[in-house]
Amino acid sequence: MELKTDFEIFLSEIRLTDKQINDLKTGHETLRERLKNDEELKKIVVSDFLQGSYRRYTAVRPKGDKRADVDIIVVTNLKEEEYAPTKAMDKFTPFLEKYYKGKYKKQGRSFGIDLSYVDLDLVITSAPSESDKVIYKSAAVKTNYDIHETQDWRLNEYWVDIPFRLKTNASALLEKAKKQEEWKTSPLRIPDREVNRWESTHPLAQIQWTRDKNARCNKHFVNVVKAIKWWRLENYEEPKQPKGFPLERLVGECCPDDINSVAEGITITLENIISKYQVIVRLGSKPTLCDYGVPEHDVFKRITSKDFATFYDQVKEGAQIARKALDSNDRLESGNLWMKLLGKRFPEPPDNSGNKKSSFTTPDRYAIPTGSRFA
Repeated sequence: MELKTDFEIFLSEIRLTDKQINDLKTGHETLRERLKNDEELKKIVVSDFLQGSYRRYTAVRPKGDKRADVDIIVVTNLKEEEYAPTKAMDKFTPFLEKYYKGKYKKQGRSFGIDLSYVDLDLVITSAPSESDKVIYKSAAVKTNYDIHETQDWRLNEYWVDIPFRLKTNASALLEKAKKQEEWKTSPLRIPDREVNRWESTHPLAQIQWTRDKNARCNKHFVNVVKAIKWWRLENYEEPKQPKGFPLERLVGECCPDDINSVAEGITITLENIISKYQVIVRLGSKPTLCDYGVPEHDVFKRITSKDFATFYDQVKEGAQIARKALDSNDRLESGNLWMKLLGKRFPEPPDNSGNKKSSFTTPDRYAIPTGSRFA
């Protein structure tokens, strides 16, 4: 059974809490305001914007003592031919010493800032083209809202950010934004200190792809991603990978369009991972998955074949449970199976061994049989 009501409750239990969202907002807004007002950095900073799972609305609640995190891209006017990756990152060291002394560390491609209430990931870029600089200063790029809050989000000059939608011409502009083609942007370049070179990344393409995929999946895709991320967190400490964006990218590769529920999306995605990579695992290899907007970048580059093989076996276990849960016509059995797969955040079914919950969950409709379109 799809148990849509139970899945709504489950998703509300694994999404970031209001406090975590407020903490993220405080953390990134403070950082961005400091960047804007810093006398030295404001000479080289072109723009800043949010990226990552927070912006794509695929983040899940951190477990244990871990804190929620948010990624901030800082677009600069530093030219690659004048600044090696380390030299470019060094431009930000005085700023970090001033505001985040003892709380930041240099990572391979970014600065990690660990605060008591939130983790920030500060990613700097080299100078984009002059035409792209204009785009990166636009409201469509700099918005603080995720793709769930701004489901009409379009990457063009007419899109109006939420705080300005009471203006008299906002509706007309949004209608124009919907009809207008989106800007075409080139990948940004970020420093990789480990290999001492600039690497391409395209966070805007990642956001656009996720938005479009979510629309094709009847708005279930981002929730399928969250549920599968949570399934891993709940059940397996090892291997560490795939997680984060590589796992999200894998779900994007295997989740079909036109799914009718999160339950259906989870089940078919896990089954598709098994069928799609069966031969690869048997050969002792692993998938190659290109990044959105940067086809030469393999997001699975750092994942070993051994780790993927272990993950693959975990997927097989999960897929069997999910299929039984989806196909079961028994409310109690289906609920227990989904809870077995996704953990105690999934609502316990009513009349379960005498432990009936006070909040009765209305009967859900039966699972819709899957057809060849999902093969």
